[in-house]
Amino acid sequence: MVKSPTEKKVREPLFHIVKRDAIPWWKAWLIRIAAVLIALVVVAVITLVMTGQDPIEMYKAMFDGAVGNSTRTWNLLQDTALLLIVGLAVTPAFKMRFWNIGAQGQILVGCLATTFCMRTFTGKVPTAVLFILMIAFALIAGAVWALIPGIFKAYLNTNETLFTLMMNYIALNLVAFFCFRWSKNSGNDVIGIINRSSKTGWMPDIAGNKFLLNIIIVAVITVAAFVYLKYSKHGYEISVVGESENTARYIGINVKHVIIRTVLISGALCGLAGFLLVSGVHHTLTTDVEGGRGFTAIIVSWMAHFNPFYMILTSFLIVFLEKGAIQVASAKNLQLDDNFSDIVVGIIILFIIGCEFFINYRIKFKSKDKAEEARE
Repeated sequence: MVKSPTEKKVREPLFHIVKRDAIPWWKAWLIRIAAVLIALVVVAVITLVMTGQDPIEMYKAMFDGAVGNSTRTWNLLQDTALLLIVGLAVTPAFKMRFWNIGAQGQILVGCLATTFCMRTFTGKVPTAVLFILMIAFALIAGAVWALIPGIFKAYLNTNETLFTLMMNYIALNLVAFFCFRWSKNSGNDVIGIINRSSKTGWMPDIAGNKFLLNIIIVAVITVAAFVYLKYSKHGYEISVVGESENTARYIGINVKHVIIRTVLISGALCGLAGFLLVSGVHHTLTTDVEGGRGFTAIIVSWMAHFNPFYMILTSFLIVFLEKGAIQVASAKNLQLDDNFSDIVVGIIILFIIGCEFFINYRIKFKSKDKAEEARE
């Protein structure tokens, strides 16, 4: 058949992206390790070119800021645990493809509920009962805050991303309101350390360590979350609903109930994180007590592919980089500011996230396509 002169030849693209077959887990981790090493080299070059500083000294400062002494090491482990529990909280919802961007608000209302109990019931009930009330109020507050957008999603199919995001602003202003009401001085939005003298409602020390109990609690929750998501019927239903709601309905799963149950669990764990922040760490309430963990946990969950045990590594890495960046910015011998330290952290995380592309996809060039066609 003779082609018409007006007929244009369609040019094939030089390359296209194809989905990889499943690769062994060790290959995936080799790619991730290689990404980290390449990122460190790139950061070293940028540091040397832009600032003239010795990148080796910068990396020494990062390690010193994260694990330079026992106090810093325990702070690193506790902050890792706190970020991890928020990552665990958002994971069931994310696995179900319910994009819970409202972890910040759910944590804040958990903090608010814990503070309310410490201020209201201290001296009126035994300490054991006080802790039960604090935990219960925090769990319920976080669960209710997540349930509101969950109900709208389940029954009206609203956009949960926008809904949960707006709930953050409501929670933030709610905390600001109560901080103002509870503050001793008019116009001051800081309520001070709660029960400073008696330490009633503070998480107890274990073997003289004030961080250990928080870490143990999060470790137990991590194991429970792994078992729940991987081996329980509820975990199976979450996976099916996340893959396809139509398939879930076809095999008899009540999608509305699964959505509501899952967001309740997600919100309750965020509320528990709020309890740990107030009772175990800060012993006060402020509008920034959550510390940005609600949004950072999204990265933790995604980088770990919703695997609770992998989240231990991703949480540790992010907290390590944050602690190291603070030290880099404050080290007098380096003369680097906060902005540059944030650039360092951003580049490393960008490489880590970007390597997931090469784990899941590969680039296929046109020449290879033609060679394969010729063999066929």
